[in-house]
Amino acid sequence: MTPIAPRSILIIRLSAIGDIIMASALIPALRGAYPDARLVWLTDEANVGLLRNNPRLDRVIVWPRRRWRQLLKARRYRECFGEFLALIRTLRSERFDWVLDLQGLLKSGLWAFLSGGRQRIGLGSREGSQFLMSRVISREVESVRIGKEYLKLACELGIEPGRFNMDVAVSEQEKTEADALLKAAGIAGAFAVIAPCTTRPQKHWFDDRWSELSARLTSAWGLPVVMLGGPADQTRAQAITARAPSLVDLTGQTSLGQCAAIIQGASLLMGVDTGLTHLGIAMQTPTLALFGSTRPYLDPGDAVASVLYEPLPCSPCRRRPTCGGEFTCMRLLTVDKVLAAASTLLEGND
Repeated sequence: MTPIAPRSILIIRLSAIGDIIMASALIPALRGAYPDARLVWLTDEANVGLLRNNPRLDRVIVWPRRRWRQLLKARRYRECFGEFLALIRTLRSERFDWVLDLQGLLKSGLWAFLSGGRQRIGLGSREGSQFLMSRVISREVESVRIGKEYLKLACELGIEPGRFNMDVAVSEQEKTEADALLKAAGIAGAFAVIAPCTTRPQKHWFDDRWSELSARLTSAWGLPVVMLGGPADQTRAQAITARAPSLVDLTGQTSLGQCAAIIQGASLLMGVDTGLTHLGIAMQTPTLALFGSTRPYLDPGDAVASVLYEPLPCSPCRRRPTCGGEFTCMRLLTVDKVLAAASTLLEGND
């Protein structure tokens, strides 16, 4: 690694939402270490809302993956190729000294290579992307802290990470839009947020328990409950609201920035292993994470959050459950246990 301080740094993390949120802790760490460097992030167009308002980033460059797929499907090959070349020119015009590929996949490694960066550092690079890097840093680290692999990368780069808090910013416009959404839904004053949906069924808690939890938060605690998620989560959200009519369902109705603003204003967030739960921690909202088949962290890095996790001999099974669909680890998380943990969390943050 060159001892000369980089004048320009490109971070590449194209997806997914949770990983971008956790990786955002590198932004203040790099800005603190190199205050005069130009700091740029390349990401998929779907995730720009997490990054575009961050004052510590000089630029967010968009990879228009969805648009290019549409162009290719429409056989507009020349137009797609022209935009591809234009993105390469945009990246190379920045003359990056460091390119940090945080995703470590072939798709991200190719963009690191095409950027023309002088030093290309890959985090856990695989799928052939390791051959496109100047240096590869292993993701493996003995830690239960949130964002542990990104913290390791900072240390390997010789950066003093400090508290290494995640760094997501929302605009005043997004705050105004979030307030309008809540007002239209009848929410005034304190409220709680639930984030029950994610990509894999073994990471889910149970619909009837979310419904009961929401009803009890409102009846016993006086907290109206807002449910957040993406458009793909709406069917499951409807099943949860069917058992809890007072639950405010905003699933699929917010941008990422509006979602972050709603979470920032909440008194409490409870969710499974999904990006919105990690976003709760990033926004300094009291957050209770319900983990089972996956356990990305046990230490959320801040007293504002805590993890509820009942390990079994098979835990964490990740993508290969052995319980025959019982999801016993999540079944052990009863509504009473969740409410008790949430109460302890809120008392500790008074």
